[in-house]
Amino acid sequence: MSKTLLSRIKPLHSRKPTCPSSYSPPHVKKLVYDTIRILTTDDKWEQSLETEFSETETLVSEVAHFVLDRIPSAELGLKFFDWAFRRPYCCSPNGLAYSSLLKLLARFGVVAEIELVLQSMKLEQVEPSKDALSFVIRVYADSGFVDKALELYSFGVKVCGFVPSVFACNSLLNTLVKIGRVDVARQVYDEMSEKGGGDGEHVCIDNYSTCIMVRGLCKEGKVEEGRRLIEERWGENCVPNVVFYNTLIDGYCKRGEVENANGMFKELKLKGFLPTLQTYGALINGYCKVGNFVAIDRLLMEMKERGLRVNVQVHNTIVEARCKHDSCATAVDTVARMIESGCEPDITTYNSLINSSCKKGKVEEAEEFLQHAMKRGLVPNEFSYTPVFQVYCRRGEHCRALDLLVEMTKRGHKPDLVAFGALIHGHVVSGEVDYALTVRDRMIENGILPDACIYNVLMSGLCKKGRLPTAKLLLGQMLDQNVLPDAFVYATLVDGLIRNGNLEEAKNIFELTIEKGLDPGVVGYNAMIKGFCKFGTMNDALSFLEKMKKRNHHPDGFTYSTIIDGYVKQHNLDAALEMFKQMVKQRCRPNVITYTSLINGFCRKGDSDGAVKTFVEMQSRGVEPNIVTYTILIGNFCKEGKLAKAASFFELMLRKKCSPNDVTIHYLLNGFTNIAPAAISKEVNESQENEKSIFLDFYKRMIADGWFQKSAVYNSILICLCQYGMVEAALQFNSKFRSKGIDLDSVSFAAVLHGLFLGGRSKDWKNIIYFNLKEKELQTAVKYSHIIDAQFHGGRISEATLALRSLVEDDKPQHQEVEDRER
Repeated sequence: MSKTLLSRIKPLHSRKPTCPSSYSPPHVKKLVYDTIRILTTDDKWEQSLETEFSETETLVSEVAHFVLDRIPSAELGLKFFDWAFRRPYCCSPNGLAYSSLLKLLARFGVVAEIELVLQSMKLEQVEPSKDALSFVIRVYADSGFVDKALELYSFGVKVCGFVPSVFACNSLLNTLVKIGRVDVARQVYDEMSEKGGGDGEHVCIDNYSTCIMVRGLCKEGKVEEGRRLIEERWGENCVPNVVFYNTLIDGYCKRGEVENANGMFKELKLKGFLPTLQTYGALINGYCKVGNFVAIDRLLMEMKERGLRVNVQVHNTIVEARCKHDSCATAVDTVARMIESGCEPDITTYNSLINSSCKKGKVEEAEEFLQHAMKRGLVPNEFSYTPVFQVYCRRGEHCRALDLLVEMTKRGHKPDLVAFGALIHGHVVSGEVDYALTVRDRMIENGILPDACIYNVLMSGLCKKGRLPTAKLLLGQMLDQNVLPDAFVYATLVDGLIRNGNLEEAKNIFELTIEKGLDPGVVGYNAMIKGFCKFGTMNDALSFLEKMKKRNHHPDGFTYSTIIDGYVKQHNLDAALEMFKQMVKQRCRPNVITYTSLINGFCRKGDSDGAVKTFVEMQSRGVEPNIVTYTILIGNFCKEGKLAKAASFFELMLRKKCSPNDVTIHYLLNGFTNIAPAAISKEVNESQENEKSIFLDFYKRMIADGWFQKSAVYNSILICLCQYGMVEAALQFNSKFRSKGIDLDSVSFAAVLHGLFLGGRSKDWKNIIYFNLKEKELQTAVKYSHIIDAQFHGGRISEATLALRSLVEDDKPQHQEVEDRER
């Protein structure tokens, strides 16, 4: 055996040695103990053992397995095994000796030596014991050699005629689930259930086996299947417990089915189980995603009554949800209550507040949170500074960003690699690469060398700006400073070259990466595949996909989505669908980009039904559509003249809190203004869309009242945005129109006013929207405000309508005064 390998052997964990069988004669027990003593204490152990065994009639082969079972070191075990069975005139090792050696090597995790032993056993046609094979499968699975573990599992079942131990099978199941091979795990689980132990055991399955399998199914979004599995196994070595319920509740919550999760929560309590911290944590996380804070407060109260202390992770989830769905102010209140309850916030808590403030542009507020965190003794990290730096960089306040770096130093926080990296990242994100390079220089002046990650960010920024010569120069500087580029740096260069149309040079850089002994990894291969797809050379893309697999890199969602999109752009939907099938077959979950590309493919082909079916399928699989998905569908329906469908998807988009962009609005404006109103009314009446549409109702009403088509569409969009709680998007939309010389008319003014009042901004609305409407226009605004009240407030007069009425009343004296002057 290799001495180098032997020197690296370290025990995985301590294990109590086994003793010779109690049925063994006393002289055998003594011989085993003496053998081990000689091995561990005698430098000339080989000679001493020869003498020891020459004085007894017992053969070495008869006690070898006892010695190997009790020996304290894998190194000694290998030496003893070599001595025992490689001497002249000795017999070959039997199954007992081999099995004991395998168990010893498995206990110490010596995978390379296990492989050699298994090869020897195969040549000598010796089968391992169930115990030994189980040990080896377990160590292979735990070490990540899952294919080898599967191979040995199949060998045990098909050749040896037994299912390995439940502990080994559970390790294999757990690893398979972790790496997403749930289908294979299910096959193993079913085999465990059907075949049992094979040597007198009734079954080879326990609660943990079922729990692993249920967790895997939930991870795949198959929560109902997991639930059925538990019900089927009830009573067969599967006793219901709170862990099963926690797994299902977590699975439902991750799918967004919080009410189903709550149903399981109630069932759990009815069955007499006490919810744990994990139960509450999973359910709270689910309610956080949908912004149901009433339910969250109820659960927190229940936890308090039961004496369960809410940990910082649960509190952080609530704070982040408050920032996302509610407001930063309520998030701050949550932090205050968190402290009152005796749970100290950590830096993640404050990072959520900082990030929320920065997203709203309130960078001064973010800095206050940063100071609060430091006063509590918390150390800010890259997630604390990066959002602040990014806002200042986005505003163009680069000096302020640098000042913040100086302030950090004054506070005793010496800028480190992370702080400089955050500032560089902020500048690059805002497109100010030259400032980022200046920060890099300042960093070096402070004695801190940038790492490969920072160089990667800088080179990425330069490539996006088309400054490839500077990016290459940066690579040279990097090498001069003895900073070794990693695969990501080369992948960034490859991507940059492809963006700028230099596919051949990108190929050269990719080949250079391999020549340097670096593995391009999935990221590198993906960059090249993206390039081939961009240039329409799909055969080259497929060739690199095969090369990628040969290098043992599993294609990911980006790989398959890129190829699918490439085929779609080549108008080859059939090939795209075939690649989609391969993706699913390889257990790679399609993402929003995958589905959006397919939807685009169906739309390009003129198959609207196929596009809608794909849209429905993606949602059923828990994949949420994004702005691109909705815009493609809306644009397609507008081009086809199916305007009721377009309006329906626009409103669905807003209900899902997905904000439209300029392209979405452009499609709607063009779609509804390029067709005569009469034709639109006919299409809407003949449409199968039965759901009530805010957009269409207001559009038809305004057309009937004599408004121009463009105004009717424009106002219908604004009303929808405001009524679905997207007033910021409405204001941005209106600002763009004002920049083109189009001011708020009476209807759009009423719409935005309603939106501001609904969003709790009734006090400062005059500072937000500019209007210059006369009395008659204000009266029209009041009229449409009443219509909005009838549609959304059950006829109750809203605050917005009252505000409009008061504007009309205020305008009357001024109007009368003008008339008097004219007389």
